Amino acid sequence: MNDQTQQPIIGSVLRASTTGFVCGTRSQEIVHPTFGAFVRTRHGQYDDIDVIGLIYAISIDDDPLVRQMILANNMNTAAVRDQRENRMVPVEISVVNVGYVYRETVYHTLPPRPPLSLDPVQLCDQDTILRFTARLDFLRLVINAPEVPTEELLAASLNYAAYSRQEDEGYRFLVDAGRKLAGLLSHDLPRLQHLLRLIKPA
Repeated sequence: MNDQTQQPIIGSVLRASTTGFVCGTRSQEIVHPTFGAFVRTRHGQYDDIDVIGLIYAISIDDDPLVRQMILANNMNTAAVRDQRENRMVPVEISVVNVGYVYRETVYHTLPPRPPLSLDPVQLCDQDTILRFTARLDFLRLVINAPEVPTEELLAASLNYAAYSRQEDEGYRFLVDAGRKLAGLLSHDLPRLQHLLRLIKPA
């Protein structure tokens, strides 16, 4: 699980804490990360802790050239294509930590220390997702995480994990996740009902 060459690197850590981190990338690489995707990063080159997180926000920084194009009403096709394909517009990807892997053991709790600046961030491969979501204890971390769109993030990540499984296994996974959420959100029925609608198996 510690082989970080299997999935593409989507960015590098800009700033981090034990609860989450922000990584930077270029707009040309925005095709890879998606909302709710599982990502991981390692504490430096020689550490053996992989922090596991969920993408909860993707933001594109303000670009002075884009502002000038809008104000000048210069939105022709060639200018837009050049802006999107040739200019390296900075993109920030925000991640909430939901666990870590230490010596092949999965922990559904906050990591003991944050990643370092410039540590590479990559999407989790299928094997990592399957192993990490074999238990659903990480759901509590997402529910209690501040400043994240909790219901939408939970639904996106659970569907992401279900798609990593065979069809029948994915269906059972979502049913089990619904039962787990029912226990965690029994005190907040409107929130629970909304979330269950979002993850309802097809």
